[in-house]
This record gives sequence, structure tokens and C-alpha cells, in this order.
Amino acid sequence: MTLSFRNLSNVALATLLFSLPFALFGQDKSAPTAPAAKAVPAGKAAPSDKPAPAAAPAEAEPEPPPRPRVPPKSYLWEVTGLTNRVYLFGTIHAGKDSFYPLPEAVERAFTQSKVLVVEADITDTKAMADSMVGMTYTPPDRLDKNLSRDNWQRFRKQLARYGLPEAEMVKLKPFMAVSLVVFSEWNALGYQPQFGVDSYLIERAKVAKKRIVEIEGVAEQTRVLNSFTDPEFAALFEATLDALESGKSGAQIEAMVKYWQEGDPDGLLEAANRYSEGSPMLIAFEEKLVWERHEAMVKKIEGYLNAREPYFVAVGGLHLAGPRGLLEMLKARGFAVRQL
Repeated sequence: MTLSFRNLSNVALATLLFSLPFALFGQDKSAPTAPAAKAVPAGKAAPSDKPAPAAAPAEAEPEPPPRPRVPPKSYLWEVTGLTNRVYLFGTIHAGKDSFYPLPEAVERAFTQSKVLVVEADITDTKAMADSMVGMTYTPPDRLDKNLSRDNWQRFRKQLARYGLPEAEMVKLKPFMAVSLVVFSEWNALGYQPQFGVDSYLIERAKVAKKRIVEIEGVAEQTRVLNSFTDPEFAALFEATLDALESGKSGAQIEAMVKYWQEGDPDGLLEAANRYSEGSPMLIAFEEKLVWERHEAMVKKIEGYLNAREPYFVAVGGLHLAGPRGLLEMLKARGFAVRQL
């Protein structure tokens, strides 16, 4: 199934703003070494675009050593302070109907919590519309005028491959444009935005009349995006094209989903980095996009731990992984952290 451009663009910024897998743009070299309506068919590409064949499978390469097998757990942790507890849940922003209901431990923790905390409330249509302004060009400026001739032609092949209309895509700035293509790859594998975990939790919270809190908010996330330079965006754009053309992105996505379902943040991070090469420019992009956000997040979580009602905090799964992830940061501050 392909998503229509309108359907995809209405949700892409909300779910992709900070969920674009950084696997597509570089390894974590900066870290220390220690559910809804079904989508309708997509609009056709411009007549001049002949459908591009799917990327040829890449040559086989040595697989990493098998990871020790451990019993699956939920991608959920209980963080305990002196007066309160916080449930910290890692999400993915596109999914399948079969994901629901979520594992019993997750559903139970959500039911017990009085407050839902999300990165940003993706149901806030005004905030989403306002943020889209910065993701599009003002005519006569357009995407093809801001890319090299080679990268533009490579990008057009991806548009034809996924059935995305060039006339609409040309209005978007590089980050938004390449994010839509990445999301189309997820969709081709059956993972759709209307089944994203964040959306599910927000709708559940509204029905249960739980308080919904943003740990960042759309405006703050847009501010971070606007801090990137044109060379940084160009590096991300080109590296993402490389990943899509390699034919490995589908296997990578499936591996990341597998480790998420098994509650394995180390495996998730390993899968995210498996086919990445990294570069100084992309590492700088990743530093802003992922790691620099964590200090502010942890301060907010510490505040929730000083409250007296249980909080359920849902953020992108990669934010919990690795030595600079939220779990390790909370442990370093003396909080008890236990996987459920």
C-alpha cells in the first residue's frame, strides 16, 4: 500500500520531526566507548518520470556476531525516586494494527499513570500547521534549486519509486522532503503513521481523560531544526539517498522494529548503526538532533519524579539507548531504573 501525498504530508512532520532513524545519517561516534483510517493510493509521479526499479539487493556482507539470546521484555522501564515513580517507554512513530494492544506491562503502567508525557502533541493541529511553514520554500524558491544536479536526479528516482508527486515534493525543504521518502520506505514494509505508538497513547489518554504534557513541544523541536546549517541538511539528504539506494534500509528497519518489540535498546542502537559510515558533518547533525536534547529531557523527568502522581513518559526508542541515552543519565543521577 502506498500513502497519498496529502495523507503522508499531514502526519510526516509530526511523526518524523525527531524520529527519522539516525541510522540513515551516521553512527553514534559522538558517544563514549564504555491506529485510524487506511491510506489511499498515492498520486502519480510527473509524466516525465519513468518508474524506477526497486533498489537491487546489496552484496552480502559479514553479519555481526549473534547477540546473546535473552527473554524478551517490554521497551519499558520504571524509574523510582524518593516520592514518585515514572514509567519511561520507548516508542516507534509508525506501526501496524497488530501492535495493539501493547504488551501487558506497558498497558498496565499506562493505566496506573495519571499523566502522559510525549515529545510533542502531534494532535495539536495549529502547532503542526505553524511548524510546516519553516519546512517549505517560498516561491519562486524550490527544492531542485537547492540541490546539486546529481542529487536532484537521484531524488527524482526515489519519488517515482514510491509514487510521490514531484510537483508537491519540490515545494519542501530538504529535511522534510527526504523524511517523506524515508517514511514511504517504512510504509512499503507495512508500518504506517496512523498506527504509530505515540498516536495510540495520545488517543488513549484523551479517552481516559489523563493530563497530556509535552516534554519538548512542536515549537521547540522546530527551533532545533532551524538551527541546522544548509551544509548539515545537505549531508543528511545525501546520506539518506545513499542508504535508500543501497537496498539495505528495509532490513535495517525490520531489525530496529524487532529489537524494539524485544525491549532491547542495545540491539536497537546496533541495528541503527549497522550500515552507517558517519562523517564529521553528520555527527554534528546527530549531536544536535539526539544527544543535546537529553539534558533538558532529564531535567523534566527529574521534576516528574519529585511530583506525587505516576507519570508515563513516551519518547522515541533511540533516546533510551546507549551510554548517552536517558536511562544511563537517570542512573548516573542516582535513580533506580528497572526494566519491566
